[in-house]
Amino acid sequence: MYSSNLLGFILAMVSSAFIGSSFIIKKKGLRKAGVSGPRASSGGYGYLLEPLWWIGMITMIVGEISNFVAYIYAPAVLVTPLGALSIIVSAVLAHFLLKEKLQKMGVLGCLLCIVGSTVIVLHAPEERSINSVEEIWELAIQPAFLLYTASVVAISLVLILYFSPRYGQTNILVYIGICSVIGSLTVMSIKAIGIAIKLTIEGINQAKYFQTWIFAMVVITCIITQLNYLNMALDTFNTAVVSPIYYAGFTSFTILASAIMFKVLLCAHAHGKRESACALRGSVCVWGGGVVKNTSNSSHIFSEGLFWSKCKQHCI
Repeated sequence: MYSSNLLGFILAMVSSAFIGSSFIIKKKGLRKAGVSGPRASSGGYGYLLEPLWWIGMITMIVGEISNFVAYIYAPAVLVTPLGALSIIVSAVLAHFLLKEKLQKMGVLGCLLCIVGSTVIVLHAPEERSINSVEEIWELAIQPAFLLYTASVVAISLVLILYFSPRYGQTNILVYIGICSVIGSLTVMSIKAIGIAIKLTIEGINQAKYFQTWIFAMVVITCIITQLNYLNMALDTFNTAVVSPIYYAGFTSFTILASAIMFKVLLCAHAHGKRESACALRGSVCVWGGGVVKNTSNSSHIFSEGLFWSKCKQHCI
């Protein structure tokens, strides 16, 4: 179990480096594409013809593949919080490449993310052993997780259909909220696909189960939705703000989903409860780091120029 968690830990760190870099590359690609056509924030897809955006996309795919494999070998509550490293990578690169200055509070936020991630790594609860896709399917159709899934779908539809057209351009929480809640289902489905691949390689074919294909369809649908709204967020708001808020929301919902599905934070014995409590404290520390870093860039909470231009129009 220790060697498996260590491998997952290393892969998660590699994933964070690539994903953190991809934010910057994609942002530069979106800026370049926006010069010659409709911006992604306005519903344009001109960035699909921009090579720089595709380089960022490939970088993200490499990071996500590493992340995907990490979920095969380690618990979601260990892998996901390590994404805090991507905040630091994106913050440092944004400072030098996008000229988004990293304030002292931003540095403090990054340090809190590191401390929180370390606490989680040291106290990450162990998941129960899963031996087939059918077994994880039984966990997915528990009443509690079905209720969570229904809530995620409902919240996402409300954000997409009502809030996005009205407030998406001025409030970062709309786009990031969609990415975060849907992302939690993505992680749980990826965990199922990862287990299916691992067992199939070991000689236990999981492709014959219809549940495997349902999880695959959920992954594809959720990832496409996430990418669309993440591009809109990156094109509209400051990268130094998008990264920590997205990470904090994504991590919180993923840990919640993992706790409901795998019950990893509901250990019955005293030692398990202490480990779970420490992991929760680490998560709070990481979330707090994201908030502090976001506070250091509070002037960019709203889209650059758009909010103040609207205010001037109303004043006139």
